[in-house]
Amino acid sequence: MAEKPTRRSVRYATKKPAKKAGFHWFRNLLLIGFVAGGFVLMSYLGYLDYNVRNQFDGKRWAIPARVYADPVELYAGYNISAEKLEELLQTLNYRKDAQLSLEGSYFRTEQQIRVKTRQFEFWDELQESQSVKLTFNETGIGSIVAQGPFENGGPAAEIPIIRMDPVQIGNFYPTIKEDRILIKLSDAPDALVKGLLASEDRDFYQHFGVSMRGIARAMWANVRAGDMVQGGSTITQQLAKNFYLSSERKLSRKLKEMLMALILEYRYPKDAIMEAYLNEIYLGQDGANGVHGFGLASEFYFGNTLKDLPLDQVALLVALVRGPSEYDPRRYPDRALQRRNLVLDEMAMQKYITEGEAMAAKAKPLSVIPRKHRTHNRYPGFLELVKRQLKADYREEDFTSEGLKIFTTLDTQIQETVEKTAAAKLRELEKLPKANDLETAIIVTRKDSGEIVALVSGRENAEGGFNRALDAVRPIGSLIKPAVYLTALEDPKKYTITTRVSDSSITIRGQNGTDWTPKNYDHREHGSVPLHKALAKSYNLATVRIGMDIGIAKTAKTLKQLGVNKEVDLYPSLLLGASSLTPMDVTQMYQTIAGGGFLTPIKAIRAVISSDDKHLQSYPFNVKETVDPDATYIVNTILQEVMREGTGNSAYNAFPKDYGLAGKTGTTNDAKDSWFAGYTGDYLSVVWVGRDDNKPIGLTGATGALPIWTALMRQISTQPVTLDQPENIRMLAVDACGHGREYPYIAGSEPGIRPCEKQTDGSGPEDEEKPWFEPFERFIPD
Repeated sequence: MAEKPTRRSVRYATKKPAKKAGFHWFRNLLLIGFVAGGFVLMSYLGYLDYNVRNQFDGKRWAIPARVYADPVELYAGYNISAEKLEELLQTLNYRKDAQLSLEGSYFRTEQQIRVKTRQFEFWDELQESQSVKLTFNETGIGSIVAQGPFENGGPAAEIPIIRMDPVQIGNFYPTIKEDRILIKLSDAPDALVKGLLASEDRDFYQHFGVSMRGIARAMWANVRAGDMVQGGSTITQQLAKNFYLSSERKLSRKLKEMLMALILEYRYPKDAIMEAYLNEIYLGQDGANGVHGFGLASEFYFGNTLKDLPLDQVALLVALVRGPSEYDPRRYPDRALQRRNLVLDEMAMQKYITEGEAMAAKAKPLSVIPRKHRTHNRYPGFLELVKRQLKADYREEDFTSEGLKIFTTLDTQIQETVEKTAAAKLRELEKLPKANDLETAIIVTRKDSGEIVALVSGRENAEGGFNRALDAVRPIGSLIKPAVYLTALEDPKKYTITTRVSDSSITIRGQNGTDWTPKNYDHREHGSVPLHKALAKSYNLATVRIGMDIGIAKTAKTLKQLGVNKEVDLYPSLLLGASSLTPMDVTQMYQTIAGGGFLTPIKAIRAVISSDDKHLQSYPFNVKETVDPDATYIVNTILQEVMREGTGNSAYNAFPKDYGLAGKTGTTNDAKDSWFAGYTGDYLSVVWVGRDDNKPIGLTGATGALPIWTALMRQISTQPVTLDQPENIRMLAVDACGHGREYPYIAGSEPGIRPCEKQTDGSGPEDEEKPWFEPFERFIPD
C-alpha cells in the first residue's frame, strides 16, 4: 500500500521541477540570444562584404577628365624668345637643374636653354623623353640639337621639331571634388613601397588585416617617445577607412574598419590591396579639391611623375601619410623635414636602404615646388565651350568620371595675350564719355583650320559667370553686310564689284502697315556709288536696296550656308544686322568667308583618349564648299578695301601697309554694341564690346572693338593676308588711262574697257554708267 504524501514532501516535490524549468528557460534565452546575435553579426558581415566587393571590384574611383592646351611645337625659326620659353617651362613646372638629372628639368645660359623633356602620351604618339639644347637669335629659335649625357658633352645632332608636353588647363570634376592620377603597383618606385612598410605597416605581408603586434609596438613606441610617432592601423585598415568610411573618431567606426580590413584581406591579394592604397590615400588639399594617391601628390608637390622621384622626395610623400595638414611641407617645412628624416631612419633600420643612402637623402632640402593652384577653371570661358562640344559625343557623367584626357586647341600664350590686351584697352575706352561698365567677348581662331586658340567670355573671364562669347545674343549691325553683298555677287549677270548702286533714301512698308526708313550713319545720301565702295564705306541705304532686290530670304539662306544655324527673322531690318547672333555665330560666319567660301566648323577639341591611353575620338579637319568661292573672293577683296580706305583704316596705324588686312566694323542702333570681325594671314578674331544692361556706350565698331582687335592681332600675327585667286576670276582695270586699279570679276561678267577721256580734274574718265535701277521712294515687299 502506497505511502500517503505529507505536506512537506508535496511542497518539495513541486519546488524542484520549478527550479529546473527556470534554468532551462534561462539557457534557452541565452541560446536564442546567441543565435540571434550570430545571425545579426553574419548578416552585418554579409552586408559589409557586399559593399566591400561591390566597390573594390567595380569602378573604384570617379576620375576627373584632364583638359590640356594645344602642345607647343618648337623648331628652328619658331618665333619665341628665350625668356618666353623659360616662362612656358615654368608653367609646365619644369625645374632648374644644371645636370638635367630628371625629366622635366631645364637650365638656361643667356641665349641657350637645355631641356630634358618629359615622356608623354599624346593622341597620336608616345613621345619619349629627350635632352635637347635650344639656341636663340634675334628672331626666335636658331637651332635645336639633341644632346647626349651633358657631363661628357655627348653627341649632338640637329632635330627638326620637338613637341613639348602640353599645359593642363583644367579638369572636369565629378560631384565629389577628388583628384588622382592612377598608377599600377609595378610602376611605383621600390623605395615608396618599402618606405610605407617601414613607417606604416612592417607586417603587411604577414598579418590578416589587423596586427595585434603592430598595435602593441606602436603603443610602446609612442610611450617611449612621449608623442604619436607610430600608428597602430595597418595599411589595410587605412585603406578601409579612406575607401569606405568617414574619419570620425568613434569606437564603432574603428570596429567597422577592422571588420572591413579582415574582409579585404580574405577577398583580395596583398598586391591588389597595396595598389589600391597607393591610389586612394589622402595626401593634401588643392583648394576645394582633395589630392589623393601618390601619383597626383608627386606632381602636386614636386611637379614631376612619381617614377622619377629620388629617395628624399619619396620619403617626404610617405611622411605625409601620417598627416598631410600637420606635415604640409609648404606651411610647416621644419616639421615636414623632421618627419621625412624619421621615415628615412626607419627605412635604414629595416635594412631597406643603407645608412649612407639615408644620410645622403637627409642632407637634401625638401625641394617642393611653389604652390600653383591646379584649378579646374583656369580659362573657364573656353572650358565651357569644350564641355558643350563634348556633350555631343559623351554623357556628362562619363567625361567627369572616366579619367579622359582631352586635348584642346587652346594656345595659352595667345589666351594670356588676349586677356591682358582686353583688360588694358577696356580701361582706356572707359575714359571716353558714356563708355562705362564695358564688357567684352573675344574669339580667336586659326584662319585656315577654324581651331579656337583663345576665347574671352567677359571682362573678368570668371568661372560660373555669363559666357558672352557663347551666349550673348546681340544685334550684329553692319557685320551682316558681307553676307548681303556675297548673295548679290553670286549673280554676276546682275552684280559685279563695280556695278553702280543707289545710296539714296528708301522707305519700306511692313506687313503690319508700319514704315521703315533706314538712315546712313552720317545721315547723308551718297548717290550712285560702285558696289565695292558701298560695302567699304558701310553705306546702309545702298545695302538695303541691294538686299531688297535680291530678297531677304536669299540673304538668310547665305547666312545659313556661312555656318549660322540660328534662325533669323525675315524682316528688312535683317539687312542691317538687326537680327541678333552670338560672337560664336559671327566667328563661324567670318571663318567661312576667310576660308574662301569653304565652311570649316570652328572647334575647340583635337582628340580624346581614355585613362589607359586608348584613342577614343578625333576631331579632324573638315571642310565643305557652301558658298560660291568666286563671289567670296570678290567679297574678301572688298573687306581688304574696308581696311585700306573704309571704316577699318585705323588698323594700319599699327600694321605695315602691305599686310592685306581684311575685316568689317559693326555698330548697332544708339551705339549699344561695338563689333569688329577680321583676319590676317594666320588668325581670325571677332571682338564685341558693350554693356550687359544694353545701354549705349557711345562707341562705334571703329572706335570700340577695332582698337582691341588691332592691339591684339599686332601682337600675335606674323603672316600677312594672301588671297588665293580662283581660276574663274579675271582681274581687269576699269579704264585705259592708267589711273584705275584692277578689280576681280567672275569670268564672263567683266565690263568692256572704255577709252581714256580726260576730265577737268585730270583724274580720268568719269564712269557715267547708269544705275541698274532708278532710285525710288517706296518698296512694298511681296
